[in-house]
Amino acid sequence: MNKKNDSNNQDYCIAVDVGGTKITSALIDRKAQLTEKNKVFTEKSGADKSVEQVIAIIKKLIETAGKDGGKIQAVGIAIPGAVFHKAGLVWAPNIPGWEQLDLQKRLQDKIELPIIIDSDRSACVLGEQWIGAARKLKNVVFLTVGTGIGAGIISGGRLIRGSDDIAGAVGWFALNPMPRPEYREMGCFEAEASGDAIGRKAVSSLNTGETSMMIEMVNRDLRQLTAVTVIEAAKKKDPIAVKIITSAVKYLAMGVANIVSILNPRMIVLGGGLFQSGDYLLDPIRKEFKKWAQPLAAERVAIELTKLGEDAALYGAGKLAWLKITNPNL
Repeated sequence: MNKKNDSNNQDYCIAVDVGGTKITSALIDRKAQLTEKNKVFTEKSGADKSVEQVIAIIKKLIETAGKDGGKIQAVGIAIPGAVFHKAGLVWAPNIPGWEQLDLQKRLQDKIELPIIIDSDRSACVLGEQWIGAARKLKNVVFLTVGTGIGAGIISGGRLIRGSDDIAGAVGWFALNPMPRPEYREMGCFEAEASGDAIGRKAVSSLNTGETSMMIEMVNRDLRQLTAVTVIEAAKKKDPIAVKIITSAVKYLAMGVANIVSILNPRMIVLGGGLFQSGDYLLDPIRKEFKKWAQPLAAERVAIELTKLGEDAALYGAGKLAWLKITNPNL
C-alpha cells in the first residue's frame, strides 16, 4: 500500500494524521495507494509552531507531487480530539495550544486547496470502511482503545457526528453504578478499560506492596509500566495482571454490547494500542459481550481487529479528502 506510482499527471489527495506524539502524512490516490509516507514528532512548543509544522508538511507534499506532474485535489486531516465544524474550531488536549483552535482558518490562509478536518475516530472508521476490515459496509463502528476510548460511527452509510460534533464519546459510557471521582474527568468506561487505566491499576496494586513479575519486567521502574506490560504478564499467568485484564475485558465487553444494542452495526472494528495484543483480548470480548447485548443484534454483528493498524486514521483522512471533492459541504 506504500508503492511508488510512476505515472505522470496523477491526481492525489494529501492525508495527514496529527497525533499527540507524531504526525504521519502521505499522498493518497483514488485507489487508496499511499506514496511519500512520512512520520515526524509533533511540535510541542505551542499552537503557532505545531500549526506551522502541519502547513510545512502539506506544502512539501504539494511540491513533491508537482515534481512528477501530479496534482493535489484536496487535503484531509485527522486530529486527536473534537472538531466543531460549524465554529471551525478544534479541541485536541494532547497538543499544547489546541484548545478551541481555529485550525481550519489558519490552514486555509496558507493552503489554497479544499481542506477537511475531522476527529481521528471518524477518520479511523472511514479508513476501515474504505480499505480495511469493514470494506464497503454501511453500518460499522470503530472502537479505539488506547490512552482514551472513543468510537467512529458510520450508520446507514453516513458518518455520524451528532448535533454538537461529539458523537462517539463512548469513553463516558456509564457502566458502574458506584461512581468514582475519576469518572468526572474521563468517564466510567475510559477510567476502567483504557490502556492508561490498565497501567494505572497495575501501578496502584504494586505500590501497595503486592508482588508481581511486572516489577522485574520494567526493571523496578514503575513509571515504565504500561498496559502492554500488564497484558504480557497476564499471558504468563501473573495473578495481579490476570485480575486487572479480566476486569478490563468485562468493561470492554459491556461497552461493545451497548454499541451493538444502540446502533445494530454489521461490524465493530477494534483498534488502538490496547489491541496490539491481537486475539488475546479479542476472543474473550467476543464471548463476553453476548451476555449483555440485544440478542438478535449480537448474533449478526462481527467483532474484528483493525486491518489498517496505526494507519487507519491516515487512510481515513485521505478518504475524507476525496469525499470533500464531490461534496464540498461535507
